[in-house]
Amino acid sequence: MQLTQVTWLPSPPDGTQITLGMDGSENDDWTAIRAETIDGHQFTPRYGPDKRPAVWNPAEWGGEIPRGEVDACVDELMTRFKVKRMYCDPHGWYTEIGNWSVTYGDDVVFEWNCSRISRMFEEIVRFQTDLREKRMTHDGCPYAAMAFANARKIAKPGQKYILGKPTQHQKIDVAMSSILAHTAAADAHTAGWGEETDNRMWCFG
Repeated sequence: MQLTQVTWLPSPPDGTQITLGMDGSENDDWTAIRAETIDGHQFTPRYGPDKRPAVWNPAEWGGEIPRGEVDACVDELMTRFKVKRMYCDPHGWYTEIGNWSVTYGDDVVFEWNCSRISRMFEEIVRFQTDLREKRMTHDGCPYAAMAFANARKIAKPGQKYILGKPTQHQKIDVAMSSILAHTAAADAHTAGWGEETDNRMWCFG
């Protein structure tokens, strides 16, 4: 797939406080993890010896999502960063999410079902509003840019909508993980994130 050629900023330094969002699949859609810092900067983490982006296309892994790679990535992110919350769409990943909850804390790792139309609609609207009002910045990740370009608003009853892909090959999983990371950040702020005195901020001049 063609990726937009843009400047892709480096990830924040180790120790930065972040939230994570994960949208997973098994063997068709992509799996992706996005992060958001305490001051609203979104980025696609890199992991492993080759600093691969946390985006997995099953076509590049023999037709299956490499669950071991995803697990290793989560472990690295939990070690390198101060992860306040991680919201994960659970479909097909219940076992892994349960294990992460035990390992990293059930007050850190949460199932967040993206199929709940009313709640998903609210979070899409919040994401759009905060982006429009410049409450968020991003790293220029080409995978995220492609996913948001692919995403279409799918009408639902009650004058609501969710995000969908126009064709099967036009993936939106990185966009969904961005919304989950932002939802996690918003809920964490509501619960008092940012009121501590030892926060590390990541800002661009």
